[in-house]
Amino acid sequence: MSTAAPLLLTPGPLTTSARTRQAMLVDWGSWDDRFNQLTASLCEQLLAIINGAATHHCVPLQGSGTFAVEAAIGTLVPRDSKVLVLINGAYGKRLAKICEVLGRPFSTFETAEDQPTTAADVDRLLRADGDISHIALIHCETSTGILNPLPEIAEVVERHGKRLIIDAMSSFGALPIDAQEVPFDALIAASGKCLEGVPGMGFVFARKASLAAAAGNSHSLAMDLFDQHTYRMKTGQWRFTPPTHVVAALHEALLQYHEEGGLPARHARYAANCQALMEEMAKLGLRSFLPAAIQAPIIATFHAPKDPRYQFKAFYERVKAKGYILYPGKLTQVETFRVGCIGHVTPTQMREAVAVVGEVLREMEVLEI
Repeated sequence: MSTAAPLLLTPGPLTTSARTRQAMLVDWGSWDDRFNQLTASLCEQLLAIINGAATHHCVPLQGSGTFAVEAAIGTLVPRDSKVLVLINGAYGKRLAKICEVLGRPFSTFETAEDQPTTAADVDRLLRADGDISHIALIHCETSTGILNPLPEIAEVVERHGKRLIIDAMSSFGALPIDAQEVPFDALIAASGKCLEGVPGMGFVFARKASLAAAAGNSHSLAMDLFDQHTYRMKTGQWRFTPPTHVVAALHEALLQYHEEGGLPARHARYAANCQALMEEMAKLGLRSFLPAAIQAPIIATFHAPKDPRYQFKAFYERVKAKGYILYPGKLTQVETFRVGCIGHVTPTQMREAVAVVGEVLREMEVLEI
């Protein structure tokens, strides 16, 4: 398989630049001063994206984004505290599953997959249950692409004196979040999403005071963010073997992020990708699952054609053979497929991808010639 193909139109792993891939060709010693400096620089740059240096620590962690989410809940939520999990998709349900497995008391509030949770919902739930100490929210629910109203929910949580944990896996780096304007105890993201690095490293922005009070909370040695941060501050090193090539790739990806113009430019390109995708898909008669008002420019979900000749597996393989990888749907009630708008991809490439989708559906006799 060529390193230039296929183009990943997925929400991570995603298409990376040649420079980012090139950065992984160097081997690093995990205790080497140069590598430790690379990690420190990385954390400083990540904190700057959320304007968080004064209030939060950036704690890197080996593993996927879900590892970091579990580490954040396990470290920052005391074992006798109760979490309210807000759900409108598969990743909200995963948050609830994490609380269940960790033995943290929790309750859930679930809306339809095309309905954002509202600040009024959260206000009502917090008034009704004084035992809730933490609220866990998916900012952009990757199973559909829906955007939940983070600033409004954060304001309600703060007013009630509770603590907010944000899974910003699919939004960090592309959608603006300012730690000085949006109060939160933890915000969690990963290397292989909107920063356009490769998978293998999560990171948690933890409020300094909350992390300092978290000793002994964690269920796990490897996922203890308090120990992870304390050890790195003391030695400059990761506690256990770091994903050295992933760190190097992300550092290189961040150089390109700043060269492009940072968050405003990254958001603008993804928004243009999403607009091109929506316009061209509409010309094919393929309907978006979400209304535009709640569609984040990260990943888009489309209703599958109702023609019995359409089968996703065959559709996927045909599109892949022409150079593009799509994503299966993650909804339970209706058949869908998803197309990512993020990664080292341009609006022109999005239009070319949709042209291929049209070709394939005509070959499958799902669309008329």
